[in-house]
Amino acid sequence: VGLFVSSQPLRSRLNTNVMTSSPELSSPTELRLLVVGSSGHSQFLLTNHILGRKEFAKNVTSISGSIKNTGELAGRRVAVINGPNIYDKDISQVKRKMELRRSKCLCIPGPHAFLVTFDMEKISLNEMRTPKLMKERFGRHCLRHCMVLLAYDGKLEGAALEDRVQKTDWPLRELIEQYGGRFHIISKNWRDRSRDRELLQKIERMVASLGGVCFSSRTFQRAEDCVKKEVKRLKKQRTGEIEKAWTVMEKQYIAEDLYQQKDAYTANVGAEIRAKAEMDNGWLRTSLARGLGTGFVVGAVMGALFGSIEGPGGMVLYGIIGGAASPWGAFYQ
Repeated sequence: VGLFVSSQPLRSRLNTNVMTSSPELSSPTELRLLVVGSSGHSQFLLTNHILGRKEFAKNVTSISGSIKNTGELAGRRVAVINGPNIYDKDISQVKRKMELRRSKCLCIPGPHAFLVTFDMEKISLNEMRTPKLMKERFGRHCLRHCMVLLAYDGKLEGAALEDRVQKTDWPLRELIEQYGGRFHIISKNWRDRSRDRELLQKIERMVASLGGVCFSSRTFQRAEDCVKKEVKRLKKQRTGEIEKAWTVMEKQYIAEDLYQQKDAYTANVGAEIRAKAEMDNGWLRTSLARGLGTGFVVGAVMGALFGSIEGPGGMVLYGIIGGAASPWGAFYQ
């Protein structure tokens, strides 16, 4: 939203116009898609497929942090949010919990759809637990907003292939039924755009059946509140910088050109502030501090017990090591 020149003081106008809040803090035409993967490359392949570009290399099977990318799917603007895989064992529980929070901040006030990805030919027993884990991590009603995306390595047969999935007795069918029977098959060749329109229509129909609203919960509301608070803090920090930039513009432009330059500059600053607030805010900083702090205390006690056999010096050394390594802090929000 642009900032129009008026007689209001700059600080007042910044508070009311920069990053103005609509009910969803973003374009109502943008679909926010939170991609959830249990293991492997499927969620990253799906992201490439939706965006129509290679955001993730073929050998990427996991990421340590949450990421948001924007683009278009069949002409509809989309924001695609990826977080670490649900079963990723390469990151600590503290880190996983913080990245879960970050993924929520990146799609506030909530995703229109959760896209849950699986490799169609590699469904494991762990993946059968994915619906339960999703309810624990996102809220018990999140499955209503879910659609299963199946990556298939072969020639897509459209309706015939989907009919085969629906009639099979293998665990995949049981898994899909836990998500309300909603699913779509994509080619592992992400450059195959033949079914983009069909995928978009399925997502839009699901969203429409839910009243056109995004998914929300207490934690998504908490994420939104913390992002708004961080945006306000960052805007206040940059007020002087914006005033200075506007003064320079007023010497270079006049009339309509001046309005356009100020609008463009303010929109860019607002987008930059919003992006920073989503990636780093008080909620995320508190999560990390509590997790590491609690883990350090519990781990230090356990480490000191083991270190006691080495004498006083060993108690200190093993206490520090135990505190740094302990995952206990991950269980504290």
